Formats: sequence, C-alpha cells, structure tokens
Amino acid sequence: MPAILSDPGATFGDVLTEIKTERLLLRPFTEADRQEMVAIETDPRTNRFRVNPPDEPAAQRMFDAWLAHWREHGYGYLAVRDHHGPALLGMSGVRLRDFQGEKVLNLGYRFHPSAWGQGYAVEAASASVDWAERELAQAPVLISVNVINKPSLRVVERLGFTNYEEVTYEDGAVVRNFRR
Repeated sequence: MPAILSDPGATFGDVLTEIKTERLLLRPFTEADRQEMVAIETDPRTNRFRVNPPDEPAAQRMFDAWLAHWREHGYGYLAVRDHHGPALLGMSGVRLRDFQGEKVLNLGYRFHPSAWGQGYAVEAASASVDWAERELAQAPVLISVNVINKPSLRVVERLGFTNYEEVTYEDGAVVRNFRR
C-alpha cells in the first residue's frame, strides 16, 4: 500500500488535496476548471507538435477521462495555478497507464502559451514526479515526448529523465519514452 494511505478506508483524494511549490499550487481538477483546460488543450499554439490535435469534443472527453481517473484511483493530472493569480496556467501530474504490458505513471504537463518560458513546466512536473516517486513508488514514472518538441525535451532533461525507447505511432509521430 502506498505510504500516503495510513487509513485503509482513505483514498488519495482524501489526502492529496494540493501540492505547493515556491510559486505554484497544484490541486485536483474540478468541473469549474473544464472550460479553461479545454481552451488550453484546443489552442493551436499548444498543439503545434501533435499530429492529431484534439478538437473541442475530444478535449471535453479528455477532461472527462481525467476526472474519471481521479474517481477511480484517487490521483491524476492536477490543475496548476500561480499562488497569486486566479487563472489556470495549465496541468501537470501523473496518471496510470499501460505501457507495453507494464503499469506505469504517465507524466503529463501542458500550459497556456502565456505561461511558457517561465519555468512553470519544470516546477510543476518536478513536484508531480517527487510526489509520485514518494507515494506511488511501486510504478515507474514515464513520459512520452514527440521528438520534434524541443521545448518539452528540454523539460524532460531538466527533470533528470533518461531516454528509454523511441516509437513511431500509426499517425507518424516519432515519440521518445523516458524514465527516471
């Protein structure tokens, strides 16, 4: 059992209410975050490295899946906000994923273009990975990045991940998978 669960009847959602960093607050998504996150997910600027970017209905389904993951597992992707601002900057966190027959924690992060270049991705992803490695140590953290996404590859490098394997998907995207 993960260390965070000292009460056998508790879930991560009972205990993981937020993660605070120097500048950021990471907390579980709520329905109130839906429109801001769908706008980030469908913004053409945030999708320049995706072969098949989500349209609004697909982004709505993604958000539904994130909420469902929280209900089922008690953890998942987190809303990221600045301590001093009301706007949603983006998301970071881990979700359970099957990768080649192995259960892994998929690290995800995506930020509004106005938040780019300020180190938020590294700060939020680092806090997410630290939490996952401490509380869900039984599953490795993995991240998959399109090889043409140089900014995300720099984030992965700064987080201390190492190249694990490269895969070409059906849509033609070449993705590097990294582990820490």
